[in-house]
Amino acid sequence: MSITSNIANIRKQIPQQIKLVCVSKFHPDDAIVEAYNAGERVFGESKVQEMTGKYERLPKDIEWHFIGHLQSNKVKYIVPYVSLIHGVDSEKLLVEIDKQAHKAGRIVNCLLQVHIATEETKFGFDETELLDFCQNNRIKNYPNVQICGLMGMATFCSDKNIIESEFKQLKNIFEKLKSVYFVQNQSFDQLSMGMSDDFSIAIECGSTMVRIGSSIFGSRIYN
Repeated sequence: MSITSNIANIRKQIPQQIKLVCVSKFHPDDAIVEAYNAGERVFGESKVQEMTGKYERLPKDIEWHFIGHLQSNKVKYIVPYVSLIHGVDSEKLLVEIDKQAHKAGRIVNCLLQVHIATEETKFGFDETELLDFCQNNRIKNYPNVQICGLMGMATFCSDKNIIESEFKQLKNIFEKLKSVYFVQNQSFDQLSMGMSDDFSIAIECGSTMVRIGSSIFGSRIYN
């Protein structure tokens, strides 16, 4: 199956209003170009140096999403062009994004990452930390950051009940924040959850944005 036909197959499975992020990390430029020629414009990368190189080489109407764990000392390299940072997993990172966005004269769109999985290796705020952050209105400290919603990753397992439970948990947190703390913020409308193996469950649970890599590009080529 070609990348083009893989995209067509994925598009049949997701509603039109769901944003598809083509996870192109570790894949070469020509794979991205094929997806681009198939009509895709949103691509997700997890390494700063790799994404910046692709940004410089590839068409400028591509919307680059950073979907990996972002280190504070790398923020300055992507702030000038990134469309959305999915994994804002700490307030320390928010401080740096705001600082670099101010320098660049930009307001950077971000999603707050919530830890919903059982694995300790995954990053993110827990619900208590998130509520504390919102209750104390600390978002006002970051005028160059636009919080557009939440992101989360379910436990990597084959038990659909666990995955569904975790996605529902994230959806409930999203609705709570939206109805109480982000009522005036029309931009708080994105819930990024679901990848190649679980995007259909995520969509059923209220995802607005899915991050799909291997089902489009095949197995990743690790350098």
